[in-house]
Amino acid sequence: MNYVVLQVILKEKFFGTGSGNLTELENVLNAQAAKGYRLHTITSASSGSKGLGGGDRIQATLVFEKLS
Repeated sequence: MNYVVLQVILKEKFFGTGSGNLTELENVLNAQAAKGYRLHTITSASSGSKGLGGGDRIQATLVFEKLS
């Protein structure tokens, strides 16, 4: 397999700004790097809110390329 495509949903913090789970994204990146992949492309899109107290969601799509 030369490429791997993964999606990670990031939840905005209830109070303040920024993502409440950037460590999840970091874990995905590090796990793929440990398998010999590097990040090729990343895109993000807003995927809406879950209502009161839910925070907005951001969908990150990551494409990893296998290193030779």
